[in-house]
Amino acid sequence: MRYLNEDELRLASRFLFLSMAITVIKQDLELIEQEKIFKIKEPYLRLLQKMQHVATIERRHLRKQMTDQHLQVITYEKTDSFTSFLFICKGKEEKRNYFNPAIRKKVEIIIHELMQTVAAPSRV
Repeated sequence: MRYLNEDELRLASRFLFLSMAITVIKQDLELIEQEKIFKIKEPYLRLLQKMQHVATIERRHLRKQMTDQHLQVITYEKTDSFTSFLFICKGKEEKRNYFNPAIRKKVEIIIHELMQTVAAPSRV
């Protein structure tokens, strides 16, 4: 049964997948810093750092909205193919299953959005 309305689901899902994207960005930053995979790595590090900064600010705003709406997302169960999350809103729980490749695609889309946001020329 669905207990979350569309806005609550959209908010919680964005928070969930944005958090995953931040984790991926942090891992990529560590890999670039540790390895010699780029001859000139500073531009890539700056790009990822800006992406992480923008994502962290957005997540902070999402977290505040979720707190105001008494909304939480908790990882419930993980298998090789699916991951289940528990969405809790105003005392009601809704379990949602996501296909792991679909999660990866959603995170990839968010990373593309962040990349476009930080790489866009600023209009002054």
